[in-house]
Amino acid sequence: MTGKSDPVRAAFHRQYEACEKLGSPFTARLCRLAGQRLHPGGAVADAILGWQGDASALGDSVPLRLCGALHALVMAGKSEALAALYPPHHADISDEDLWGAVAAALKEHEAFILDRLTGPPQTNEVRRVGATLPMFLEVTRQTGLPLVLSEVGASAGLNLHPDHYHVDLGGLSRGPESSKVHLAPKWPGRAAPDVPLSIAGRAGCDLLPIDPGNPADRDRMLSFIWADQADRLSRTRAALDIAAASDVRVEKADAIDWLARRTAEPINGAAHVIYSTIAWQYIPESARAKGEEIIRAAGARATQDAPLAWARMEIDGKTPGTGLTLILWPSGKEHLVGRADFHGRWVDWHGWPE
Repeated sequence: MTGKSDPVRAAFHRQYEACEKLGSPFTARLCRLAGQRLHPGGAVADAILGWQGDASALGDSVPLRLCGALHALVMAGKSEALAALYPPHHADISDEDLWGAVAAALKEHEAFILDRLTGPPQTNEVRRVGATLPMFLEVTRQTGLPLVLSEVGASAGLNLHPDHYHVDLGGLSRGPESSKVHLAPKWPGRAAPDVPLSIAGRAGCDLLPIDPGNPADRDRMLSFIWADQADRLSRTRAALDIAAASDVRVEKADAIDWLARRTAEPINGAAHVIYSTIAWQYIPESARAKGEEIIRAAGARATQDAPLAWARMEIDGKTPGTGLTLILWPSGKEHLVGRADFHGRWVDWHGWPE
């Protein structure tokens, strides 16, 4: 047990640092306290400290599984003691009082928390539309065609509806002003492509899709949003309402099988855009290689009347944030077109080299 606890504690510490940087001091505090104060002896602590697998954010995200379980208890009204210390009541709470309430919840709600630890976090961060939309506009600029969107790891499908949100890309606005979802990432880079957006079709896949119209699915997803980010919670609720009102539902499917079916035939008269946002890394390495092979083979079949694009907002090992990479066929040209914050708070748009 002890030997396995060190990487787990390190995962909590790294998540604490990440939450601090991403403006979530309360969730950072939870991660710090859990990393320091979880000790063997209880069922939940034993499950966490003896985790079989990669507990880090690049693996099973165990810290965020625990934070999501605790937040779910608060949201459902199952722990008044925790709710009394959670946002917005957390400013003057001591570490001892907060951890005391957490420790009590770990015992009182042991079965619930153990069950929640078995599933991965899903937040479907809608602000990432600020990073994918300029890539979609670039594809439109170069092809002059409407788009068909295919999202890998789409979760609840919130990022499949960029045309239903009002998005300000550094002064360039797209989408209805009446939308309940307004996005305005900081925009230090070049101007985004100034072209109209037309979406002719959209679909997504996920191993664990969320139905935005199902109350239990909604509550589970919202519980993984950090409790001290009230704006993020309200924005996601509004995006869930928009997705629930549409006829699009994310398909439960293996990404590689789904990509093979989605790319089996070129889509004449439209530009087919395959994309993902911080999802590709969670596909096993061998499957990622197969997925790339499928996409590039489809690219080789693309024509001017049926172009294919691969747009990625994925971790590339560089800083700051994450890379925005775009490939467009039939030319096959590939460029790093920008960088973005993981949660879409800022987008540094480089554009497509001319």
